[in-house]
Amino acid sequence: MSLKDQFEAAVADSKNLPERPDNMTLLKIYALYKQGSAGDVDGKRPGFTDMVGRAKWDAWNELKGTSTDDAMQQYVDLIESLK
Repeated sequence: MSLKDQFEAAVADSKNLPERPDNMTLLKIYALYKQGSAGDVDGKRPGFTDMVGRAKWDAWNELKGTSTDDAMQQYVDLIESLK
């Protein structure tokens, strides 16, 4: 199974986790997904009024420079650990 296939399977698995992860873990899942699927963050950081968007942007921005393959592997490993 290729890394892309594993990543897509983990994305499907992430929707059926036994319990909802805490907010920090959810941010990490989001950031790894975005880095693995879209690469480095682009666009401007959301303003103070959009706290959720800002937190997501910051989490994704922390992964800047991480290769998509690395991000995909980390995503797969994280989802596996939560199952």
